[in-house]
Amino acid sequence: MSFVKSKHFKSIFIIFILFFLENCQLREPSKIHGINFLNNRSDVLVVNKSNKNDVIRVLGKPHTKSLSDKDKWMYFERVITKGKMHKLGQNILKTNNVLELRFNPRGVLVVKNFYDKESNKKVKISKDETSNNVSQPSFVRKFLGSVKQKMYGNRSTNEQ
Repeated sequence: MSFVKSKHFKSIFIIFILFFLENCQLREPSKIHGINFLNNRSDVLVVNKSNKNDVIRVLGKPHTKSLSDKDKWMYFERVITKGKMHKLGQNILKTNNVLELRFNPRGVLVVKNFYDKESNKKVKISKDETSNNVSQPSFVRKFLGSVKQKMYGNRSTNEQ
């Protein structure tokens, strides 16, 4: 028990207590983006009864509207928390909810789809890629690149 009688026992004990209290928190630290408790709020909306004004009163203005269809609104809820000690404090996605609402031309709610974290994993993503003409180099850039390549190519052969 020479460790107990050591003069550093007090400092080691304080460090141990601080480390222990570091992990004890009253509330879980979280970063919230979007609308809190989206699932509970979406339960208030009734298909073929609620209209756009009711939705705005309950959820606020939509986060996104569809580009092709102005009557398709989307709301999001995303909660990220810190991991436990075995995760070394990495961010963990706790909830990831999406609410999709569609209205008829009169503004009455027709379709209400709620996607949670598990149903988002089932969504199939297309493997097709779209060509991007904007990011392709212009004619001048291609020409200057070829001149640069020829210039540096000739330098390496002359030095040998």
